[in-house]
Amino acid sequence: MAQDYYEVLGVARSATQEEIQQAYRKLARRHHPDVNKDPKAEERFKDVNEAYNVLADPDTRARYDRFGPDFRQIPEDYDERVAAGAGRGGGGWASSGGGVRFAQGPGGAYQDVDFEDLFGGLFGGRGGPRRTVPGADQEAEVELSVEEAYRGGRRGVSLAGPEGRRDYQVTIPRGVRDGQRIRLAGEGGRGSRDAPAGDLYLRVRIKPHERYRLDGRDIHVRLPVTPWEAALGATVPLPTPGGTAKVTVPPGSSSGRRLRLRGEGMPHPRGTDGDLYAEVRVMVPPHPTDRERELFEELSAASDFDPRRPG
Repeated sequence: MAQDYYEVLGVARSATQEEIQQAYRKLARRHHPDVNKDPKAEERFKDVNEAYNVLADPDTRARYDRFGPDFRQIPEDYDERVAAGAGRGGGGWASSGGGVRFAQGPGGAYQDVDFEDLFGGLFGGRGGPRRTVPGADQEAEVELSVEEAYRGGRRGVSLAGPEGRRDYQVTIPRGVRDGQRIRLAGEGGRGSRDAPAGDLYLRVRIKPHERYRLDGRDIHVRLPVTPWEAALGATVPLPTPGGTAKVTVPPGSSSGRRLRLRGEGMPHPRGTDGDLYAEVRVMVPPHPTDRERELFEELSAASDFDPRRPG
């Protein structure tokens, strides 16, 4: 059974866009595979992303509210086709008889409706002449690394389907997000007779990364520093998806301090780029040399700093 996207995010059907975004951020942080080691967390994280990508877009949300979980199977020009068919008193677009789920009533419950029952009287009924049927839209997943999603560009995609394996050269938009769909026009199911083919939608899945954690368009990364860099301050290199950045570590930085690099997160083609947050992690030599041990002992004797002291 298809999941209700509002239930996935835990919001009401009347929720505002801000409430939807707040719910998404909370759940994405809770279920991100880098944070939650539960084996089911990654699948839950994918569900949350899918729900958000549908409900965060006003047009897509409106189609979902109207047609339910199968809204992608309804042609974009659905109303125009129905109007055209009604004007002719028959003919036009017909279906092969598959079911679709439409939203019903203020409660948002779904009801199965048969295309023939829905359109039979309008388009000539079950006994009427068969019409051309546009090809159905299809969907597949494409996995990308964080770096690939950041850079975008052309890449090959190979998909197995009913007609065998097909290869595509796909343009990945720079800054594409997890759950976002890439449309390949005319590459979906074939239509009957001379009807146009449907479209193929590639749903993006960004693979968990050992270094980077995504939160919307923000990128979180750990920044290892030495004790003396943390105490005295330093400018250190930091690998990012866009290349190596220089990060200024303020004097007296402890582990857990977050340094913000504005605009260094995931690109946004039509808005503000995300930020990159580098979390300081103070690292000590795992096998100190005799001289390093001597210096640490001198520091221990000379310093009265006690991190466990209250206040």
